[in-house]
Amino acid sequence: MSLIVTTDFEIQKIAPPALPQATDQYSRAYQDQLNNVLRIYFNRLQNILGQLMATSSSVPISFPPTALDAFGRQRVSQPYTLFDSQQRYAADNQFDTSTANGASTTFLTNESSVQMSVAATTNSEAVRQTFRSMSYQPGKGLLVLATFAMNTPTANIRQRVGYFNTQNGVFFQANGTTLSMVMRSNSLPTPGTPSDIRTVNQADWNGDKLDGTGASGFTLDPSKTQIFWCDFEWLGVGSVRTGFVINGQYIICHTFNNANDIGAVYMTTAILPVRYEITNLSNAVTASMKHICSTVISEGGYEQYSPSHLARRTTKLSNIQLTFKPVVSIRLASTAPGAVVLPGRMQLLPIASQNYEVGLFFNATLTGASWSAVPSDANVEMDTSATAITGGTLVQTDYVSSSGSGGTQPLVDPAGYNWALQLGVSLAGASDVLTLAIRTVDSATPQGECYGTIAFWDLTQ
Repeated sequence: MSLIVTTDFEIQKIAPPALPQATDQYSRAYQDQLNNVLRIYFNRLQNILGQLMATSSSVPISFPPTALDAFGRQRVSQPYTLFDSQQRYAADNQFDTSTANGASTTFLTNESSVQMSVAATTNSEAVRQTFRSMSYQPGKGLLVLATFAMNTPTANIRQRVGYFNTQNGVFFQANGTTLSMVMRSNSLPTPGTPSDIRTVNQADWNGDKLDGTGASGFTLDPSKTQIFWCDFEWLGVGSVRTGFVINGQYIICHTFNNANDIGAVYMTTAILPVRYEITNLSNAVTASMKHICSTVISEGGYEQYSPSHLARRTTKLSNIQLTFKPVVSIRLASTAPGAVVLPGRMQLLPIASQNYEVGLFFNATLTGASWSAVPSDANVEMDTSATAITGGTLVQTDYVSSSGSGGTQPLVDPAGYNWALQLGVSLAGASDVLTLAIRTVDSATPQGECYGTIAFWDLTQ
């Protein structure tokens, strides 16, 4: 059976010919002219049909580059979301904010955006960065989309949007009036020294330059709302595509190619945060950009498997009364601020006859904490010394009891990874703290007693 494939819309280019006007009487010259016109037309048809027909059982089909993910798999409508942010009623608290030298941020209620503004002062700067760094699995394409509206590009005002931190990442930049795609690396050219040497200006993009001359015909105006996108086939050496989505069309502006080209990984890691920043380098004007929405997606699914690690209380916690008391806490080690750590199962063994409420707290203040490395995981530190807990956000709770004979009482174990409970770090480098706490619910007597454990996953170990 013959199969038909069309490419490049060539069939649409074969327009019916304009035939010569017939004469009243038979004319050989007219007939020859008519035959020549028809012969040329049918020859073109035969040529295109020869290109369309295939007699083999399989036919090669090509797709536009952006119809495929970073690893060449066809994109489907089932992305696995690792992170998403929308700012409908308040500035998203998944982002930390830093301002310096008169800079400020303002939530725009009717625009679901945060306006990041700098003063007319040198080094005035506003930065918003996710507490979390997003998990990357080798062999899965990582797609990042971030929306914004920049200040009209102005001399000495630098604006950046992308997937990056101070050491590694990829971002779109308006440095003054120069638009660029940037790959930041803590690996090249000098390991341990962050470098933006791979800054590619718009005129040198190897895809659509978005200057009106490219295949899309669009001209980029960063002061208008834009969707920046980039995707990775990291594995330390893969390609990184960058561009914009305009009118529903993924446009590739520049691709950073790395395989078979460089002598080391192109950046230390693809486990990074989403980041927005605006800086007044030296200008006597104010400026502002809008941080709107963002998401990070694993294309090709996500394998949810990792061995558990344990932060255990091996000494009995006593004197449990009506006020929550910390059992065990975990945080990221200062040497691993980008580790991807999520709680799994929390277990309590009450050994005094009482009814208890067990709570999981995010970022409570601990009194008398003493931190040490988790024996099986140097990326995480634990505390079992704290004597009191105040503040924080209660994110999970359960009720347990013991008749004195003991028994393990697990809290609700989320189905798969709960990314919302992933430990993150602030822009200042302070880790989130997750605390398992317990209190009695009926009375302060008899005083409660228990042991406890937080089991967690470290996806970067």
